[in-house]
Amino acid sequence: MAIASKQYNLPILGMTCANCVSTVERNLYKVPGVSHASVNLSNERAAVEFDPAQADLQAMLTRIRKAGYDVASGEARLQVQHLHDPADARRLEVALSALEGVLEANTNLVTGEARILYVPTVTSEAELRAAAAQAGFELAAAPAGEDVEAGVRRSEIEKQRNLMWFSVLFTLPLFILSMGRDFGLFGHWAHAAWVDWLFFVLATPVQFIAGWSYYVNGFKSLRNGSANMDVLVALGSSVAYFYSVALLLGLFSGHGYFETSATIITLIRVGKYLEVNARGRTGDAIRKLVGLQPKLARVLRGGQEIEIPSADVLVGDQVVVRPGEKFPADGRVIEGHSAADESMISGESMPVSKTPGDEVIGATLNKQGRIVFEATKVGKTTALAQIVRLVENAQSTRPPIQKLGDRISEIFVPVVILIATLTFLAWYFVFPASAPDATLTRALINTAAVLLIACPCAMGLATPTAVMVGSGRGAEMGVLIKSGEALERASGISTILLDKTGTLTRGQPALTDILLAEGQQEDEFLRLAASVEHASEHPLGEAIVAAANARELALATPASFEALTGRGVAAVVGGAQVLIGNRRLMDERGIALGSLASAAESLHADGKTAIYVTVDGKLAGVLAVADTLKDNAKEVIDSLHRMGLKVGMITGDARGVADAVARQLSLDYVLAEVLPEQKAAEVTKLQADGHKVAMVGDGINDAPALALADLGIAIGTGTDVAMATAPVVLMTDDLRGVPKAIALSKRTLSTIRQNLFWAFIYNILLIPAAALGFLSPILAAGAMALSDIFVIGNSLRLRKTPLKV
Repeated sequence: MAIASKQYNLPILGMTCANCVSTVERNLYKVPGVSHASVNLSNERAAVEFDPAQADLQAMLTRIRKAGYDVASGEARLQVQHLHDPADARRLEVALSALEGVLEANTNLVTGEARILYVPTVTSEAELRAAAAQAGFELAAAPAGEDVEAGVRRSEIEKQRNLMWFSVLFTLPLFILSMGRDFGLFGHWAHAAWVDWLFFVLATPVQFIAGWSYYVNGFKSLRNGSANMDVLVALGSSVAYFYSVALLLGLFSGHGYFETSATIITLIRVGKYLEVNARGRTGDAIRKLVGLQPKLARVLRGGQEIEIPSADVLVGDQVVVRPGEKFPADGRVIEGHSAADESMISGESMPVSKTPGDEVIGATLNKQGRIVFEATKVGKTTALAQIVRLVENAQSTRPPIQKLGDRISEIFVPVVILIATLTFLAWYFVFPASAPDATLTRALINTAAVLLIACPCAMGLATPTAVMVGSGRGAEMGVLIKSGEALERASGISTILLDKTGTLTRGQPALTDILLAEGQQEDEFLRLAASVEHASEHPLGEAIVAAANARELALATPASFEALTGRGVAAVVGGAQVLIGNRRLMDERGIALGSLASAAESLHADGKTAIYVTVDGKLAGVLAVADTLKDNAKEVIDSLHRMGLKVGMITGDARGVADAVARQLSLDYVLAEVLPEQKAAEVTKLQADGHKVAMVGDGINDAPALALADLGIAIGTGTDVAMATAPVVLMTDDLRGVPKAIALSKRTLSTIRQNLFWAFIYNILLIPAAALGFLSPILAAGAMALSDIFVIGNSLRLRKTPLKV
């Protein structure tokens, strides 16, 4: 039997540009068994799909580290009670090490503490505790958990901040002294030989402490057969620094550039700090979702209400949630009545009533009464965990539009180095200055400017930052876009095809009209009909009963009841002979329809089912039942039309019913009397006519059509979002999610295009400008730092930009 492939989402450390992305991917593909690897520079994640029979986490880590990068890891310290001897300690270490994602497990027998190093995106502290408990060990209560990966990222931001201020500390006085000397502000003493040595002392820590990572990462990149941004920064700053050292040692005469080398590294450090800060905000939506999970839960165990970490809630636990608290897991209400704020799932703020038997969703808010529910899904199986996993997977994928940027990024740095070499040769040999020293100086400075102005990072960040922000915003609105490719496809859709039942309509019959014969009173007429239908199990009858119950009418029990197959029912209620059925039954019994005949025909023309009711042999009235449209169906269709889309409906209903719905909604075309297995063929026909088709359905009956469409949108899949195979999933049955998904996709793709345009035009214009001598290395370094921030900032605008629907 074939072994199912697995997927890891690994947090990568040390990436700085698009070339780093391709280096990590290339090395992951070298691990036997890895079938797919996709690295996202924006969230610094690597999505790896692999065959567990051939590949494992350790092999991936070895490859990643050999390439000069690392994987973020967390440390858990578990306090183990009653750890008696070395055999116990060894048994615990073996149990913990067997868990996927654990890198190292050590136990201290004296202190009773187990120290575990693990990858936080593969396993969690809750799973570590569960593994220890399953092995028979008792653990002390855990403190409220924290986001381990977020902690690692915070450490990275702090490191960048420290390096930035370290650079500023040495560079600022160096820059002031150097510029002051050049402009004659400090008198003759500033030209003394010892001042040049002071410049050397101030510049060297910046070059080899603040800038050391550029040398290390650049070397690792070259060792792997590629060149990244670190190579350019190391080369560009070294040109200015070592040229100045040569002048200081008297190898030749000229003007020193210690302030230039230090300012280059300082500006890039400032840019990198701003970048990692801004880049962190692109994942705010996901962190907000994760942060919704409450830290603690109250469970009933042994008749006692105890407080435990939410991560320790087990399936089957009875959990107590008070007003104002969040549900710590998914489950089913067994006691109490309340209302829940499920806006984090649906995007709608209206509270949802909760009574015994209703499902509750973890991380949603209990608004009113005390609730006791039985946990049915915990940990990675909850709706919240599924949503987070789906969005993270989407953020690790690339839309096709990024492929051009990837191809250019792979050759970008070697091409820039070639241009820099040609720049030096041209300025030194073809356009020499009047003095030999000035020729060398000018050639080196222009070469450094070319190396520093080039920015592969902007190209690497252009797409993933927009995809991250766009998919995160979608999750906040209850729209889950599962891949970057789905984003791009959604933006190119020309035709929307919607299933009728359950998508455009409510999916259940409802009473829509009551037509009365002369002398009848509406409530009494409805009460009589509902009393008869209450004994029936027909769906149309249920609609009549539901309408009577909504009016709180007191129903009677029929003295007798008879089902007339294919025609209706007959009963005696309160001494009256009541007959309820279709036109055929009326004709059989010779019932005169009188003035209601034409009205009944009109109901039929509107796609409604006419139900005739007679009392003691005379027609008392006509009831109309239909699968009614959802409240916002017309509004949604109008929105899609305003977006320039053709909108159609596909249904198995009769042509007359389908046409009636189409008239109400102003649909462009209708595909009626289509069997479920024929829906996919209808989608293919539309595609053959040149349409880019989005199919909207329930994700189950419409699965073949959803899969075959250019874009499948599964609607109303609720908490089982992972079961829907469609690339776009709406968390509720609210149709307004469809235009939102299309509008968000168009806006995201527009942002990606803007980012790519900026990244390309920046390099196309400024690299030649630097080569022609119009930019100094300091200006080049500043521009390069700002280009990354521009791309990230433009992507962050997606969080607040209004969507046109």
